[in-house]
Amino acid sequence: MEQGQENFRDSIGTINQEGKRAWVYPKKPSGKFYKYRKLVSYFLLTFLILSPFIKINGNQFLMFNVLERRFNIFGFPFWPQDFHLFVVSMIIGVIFIALFTVAFGRIFCGWMCPQTIFMEMVFRRIEYWIDGDRGAQIRLDKQPWNAEKIRKRILKWFVFFIISFLIANVFLAYLIGSDRLFQYVIDGPLAHISTIVSLLIFTAVFYFIFAWFREQVCIIACPYGRMQGVLLDNKSVIVAYDHKRGEAENGRKKFRKNEDRKALGNGDCIDCHQCVNVCPTGIDIRNGTQLECVNCTACIDECDAIMEKVNLPKGLIRYASEDNIEKKAKFKFTPRLKGYTAVLIILTGILVGMLFLRNDVEANILRLPGQLFQQKENNIISNVYTYKLVNKTSKDIENISFKLMSHDGKIELVSHLKFKVEAQKLAEGTLFIEINKAALESDKDKLKIGVYSNNKLIETTTTTFLGPVSFR
Repeated sequence: MEQGQENFRDSIGTINQEGKRAWVYPKKPSGKFYKYRKLVSYFLLTFLILSPFIKINGNQFLMFNVLERRFNIFGFPFWPQDFHLFVVSMIIGVIFIALFTVAFGRIFCGWMCPQTIFMEMVFRRIEYWIDGDRGAQIRLDKQPWNAEKIRKRILKWFVFFIISFLIANVFLAYLIGSDRLFQYVIDGPLAHISTIVSLLIFTAVFYFIFAWFREQVCIIACPYGRMQGVLLDNKSVIVAYDHKRGEAENGRKKFRKNEDRKALGNGDCIDCHQCVNVCPTGIDIRNGTQLECVNCTACIDECDAIMEKVNLPKGLIRYASEDNIEKKAKFKFTPRLKGYTAVLIILTGILVGMLFLRNDVEANILRLPGQLFQQKENNIISNVYTYKLVNKTSKDIENISFKLMSHDGKIELVSHLKFKVEAQKLAEGTLFIEINKAALESDKDKLKIGVYSNNKLIETTTTTFLGPVSFR
């Protein structure tokens, strides 16, 4: 591609001129940043795999049970009644990622995204082990289906399937809980046909993504790449090519020994294409900021290695902003960053406050729909209600009773005087509230009811009480 040509922005780099898939064969990366990425990736892989199997106070560390609308985040259980807390925490996560994107570009994609971690640190490394590096993979793809190619393909596909199956099991543990997953394994697949079918579907999806779709997830499917173009500005620190140094006056040129490149007006880029060969999304970083770039730093390591070999300064490709390259401007905490940070701090404070104010027991008492009040002897007015108690803790709550706190009267349970709510369970039933007509102030009084466990107040709730329109 000639310098200054911009047609690379008109199409996706992984699609050729005929509209077919241009398969990417990235060179195996190495270098300082790659070592750091491996450490971060192995830590996050361990975190992702172990999180659904770790428990804190009896609660799974991370669980997203969408079907039952139960979520555990860092050991804190969230029920449907706590959905507002879950929404606030998700908004905080989005703003946190947006803040880092404004400041440091698509760093989340290259260093922390599960898609990148599994693809580059698990599946791609297996591919290097079986098929070889970039050149060996290209030759293997072009050669006819002989014994060597069949053996390597079957081995790779089988290993990919096994790993996809294990990932699907971990994913299922996030959805239904690790305890239930272990129970299903003990019971056997035939006892839970629907679950094993779901598991195989998840396996097929993961296999399709990591064996075939690959970088297309980041380029086509993931909306975050599109967000990047909106969030970035000239002050954002990204993986960037220093075109001032690399192109100079007369552009890049192949390296020749004992040649004075500066005197000839050529830049430090020797046009070796190694930054392109090592890129997992197949782009040329020298073309500038592109949505396909996931900031994986593979091109930085490869360019630094080449610069070291030809005795030129490192850092031709580096973490830098456009202003840093053009104007040598240092990173500044811009008003945009201050705004995102302020919103993040405010929302975090709100979430922390909500968590501290959150009760371990959620109580709801509602009048039974379609039922009128009843008049009894001695001017007693009775209303029938349904109650629901949610125990959000990992311990049973014993000897629960209800007491009126706002009016003189009594509460009678249909079944038992006192009952218990099991850990992380829902208890519901029916009760009657009886109040003397003289204690009522209107035809619709607001009642305050206390929920007690072992005669200790654990929660309060309110409901309405219907009475006669004219009773005085």
